[in-house]
Amino acid sequence: MRVPTVSRALRAGSTLVLGLVAAAFAGAQGQPVAPVRPVTTDYFGTPVVDNYRYMEDLGSPEVKAWMKAQADYTRAKLDAIPGRAALKERIHALLNADLRRGGFERRGNRYFYEVTEPSAQLPKLYYRDGLAGEEHLLLDPGQLGKGTSTHYALDFYEPSNDGKLLAYGVSAGGSEKSVLYVMDVATGKLHGEAIDRTSDNVIGWRPDNKSFYYLRYNKVGPDTPPAESEYNARTYLHHVDTHVDGEGDAVVFGRGVKPGLDVPEGQATYVLTSPDSPWVLAVANHNMDDAPATVYVAPLAQVNDSHAPWKKVADVSDGATNFALHGQTLFVQSQKNAPRFRLLATPLAHPDLAHATVVIPEGRAVLTRFALARDGIYARERDGAVTRVRAVSFDGKQSHVVPVPFEGNTLDATTDIQSPGALVGVRGWLHGTEYVFHDPATGKSEPTSLTPPQSIDTSGMESEEVFATSYDGTRVPLSLIHRKGLALDGSHPTILVGYGAYGVVLEPGFSATRMAWLERGGVFAVAHVRGGGEYGDDWHLAGQKKTKLNTVFDFIACGQYLVDKHYTTPARLAGNGGSAGGITVGGALTWRPDLFGVILDQVGMSDTLRFETEPNGPPNVPETGSTRDEAGFHGLYAMSAYEHVRDGVAYPATMFLTGANDPRVSPWQMAKMAARVQAATSGKAPILLRVDYDAGHGIGSSNAQYEQELADMWSFALWQMGDPAFQPAARP
Repeated sequence: MRVPTVSRALRAGSTLVLGLVAAAFAGAQGQPVAPVRPVTTDYFGTPVVDNYRYMEDLGSPEVKAWMKAQADYTRAKLDAIPGRAALKERIHALLNADLRRGGFERRGNRYFYEVTEPSAQLPKLYYRDGLAGEEHLLLDPGQLGKGTSTHYALDFYEPSNDGKLLAYGVSAGGSEKSVLYVMDVATGKLHGEAIDRTSDNVIGWRPDNKSFYYLRYNKVGPDTPPAESEYNARTYLHHVDTHVDGEGDAVVFGRGVKPGLDVPEGQATYVLTSPDSPWVLAVANHNMDDAPATVYVAPLAQVNDSHAPWKKVADVSDGATNFALHGQTLFVQSQKNAPRFRLLATPLAHPDLAHATVVIPEGRAVLTRFALARDGIYARERDGAVTRVRAVSFDGKQSHVVPVPFEGNTLDATTDIQSPGALVGVRGWLHGTEYVFHDPATGKSEPTSLTPPQSIDTSGMESEEVFATSYDGTRVPLSLIHRKGLALDGSHPTILVGYGAYGVVLEPGFSATRMAWLERGGVFAVAHVRGGGEYGDDWHLAGQKKTKLNTVFDFIACGQYLVDKHYTTPARLAGNGGSAGGITVGGALTWRPDLFGVILDQVGMSDTLRFETEPNGPPNVPETGSTRDEAGFHGLYAMSAYEHVRDGVAYPATMFLTGANDPRVSPWQMAKMAARVQAATSGKAPILLRVDYDAGHGIGSSNAQYEQELADMWSFALWQMGDPAFQPAARP
């Protein structure tokens, strides 16, 4: 496999220069102070002053040196916490207690999946024939970085319809900048492919099992706008062992590919296929998520180049979020006039969603996803804190719930349109994943041995589902995990986690490492705030753009609930969020600094007024809004934590965390936020910036990186909450 490498000498020289400048930055005072250089921007008559705009130039030697000095200062502070090493050891032991399998793909009787072994840094890719068959190793990403100072991660994989070939992507250092390869499954040998610019890929194998459709981003040149490097990806047709670098592959779909074909702007396009259908779908997706997309259809035999006769099936206004082909029928999950979603069917020869057959009507439960098998539809639905999978006939007239070992969070079904039945997993806050195979012939689910019995004892813990009341009377679901018989005396260190964007739900799932917090008498709380999808699209839209502050205020209400009910006190309450959850936790920091003793902001969006200027900014406009219109500006200004930091406020102890290779939320967001809060606070609580130079957004990070980050966050929190075991001899 050809993987990119970086000259050791070049890296060593750059590190030495930055180290010398960083040392000068730190000086005798320790933590470096960022220069203030105000830049004023007028937004529709509203002047906004940005003191740290210059930090957006991450290539600047000055910015690099300041961030390195901040990272070194933070590392020294964290390493000085007495209990951190023991906590990290416990986290390591818990994370490596049990083998884990997941990410299943089925092709007939052949299953592909990832295995995380105890003490392994990254998941390995395996396959087996039959659920009880012998396990065969296909790829160990941990071997790819040997001899270099970076690591590599598996980003995606898609087997051919017959399971004989495997297309997969690998990237370095958490960058998610994937290179696509093709492997022969039986021998493990690679074909000649090494196609770059293939991040976020959706592979559509054709019936010949020797060719597939894939998406590719634009080649970056000196005049390429930054946004175009991760925007408007097009779909190409690739024949295995031909044009192995992708150059020369025929483009079949995308913006500007065919005159007269209206393809909207978006992050990417991709083509979906099915081995039992003579049709293919093309999808224009703004942010590679489950938001409504624009969908087209064409005969498979005619999708060979840019002249393919695409016909539009659905526009964004049609609310189509998920799609699948079955013979001559198109199945579409839609939120139009159904905020909890419904499933529609329409003939591919004459598709018409306005007059489509309703296969699964909207109900009390939220339809979250569906998959097709030879025997029918396996639809996943969420009803409060419980999710289940329902087996439904193709005409929708018959259905039954797939039996699972316990009531909890039932995962998406793993199916193959060529084969009957489904592999289904279920898990909970205190239960690891168990897999069963559902046999449609008997209606029963048989247990599998895909996951070993959970060795971690959770019998002393419990979870509960409660509701906090937000500022406008809205009842916000709140999940709590803690020791049984917990005394409500306000003494417990508590972490409150929130996200609230893109309709994403923080669903129940067992985290072995969470036990390290619970064992110390801690409480772990999950706020299901508006902006997520707990109650369908209405709940999502109630925390988006101009209504985004609902997300923040819901999170604050959950924190207030924990204090009012005496689970904890403000001094022992930590708010934790990341990515788009940075808006949530950043808002908690700026709106209610008195309610939280600690803030942990991981790769968080904070300067939302400037997010649109990042390469990954434009795809997120449908979710957050744009400064190009006045209403969008006001929504973005209201949700911007960076713009609401106030001088002279005693802010709680805060750690901002970022990865130097983050392609989703640029590292300058956390850098600017750290600089602003450090300059503004009137309190003595530390405001730290943590930088991992071999990481990105957290996707593809190794277990060692995860353990280190968790130990850093939790030991920092326990230090600031006053835990005696985490107090340095001389308080830094």
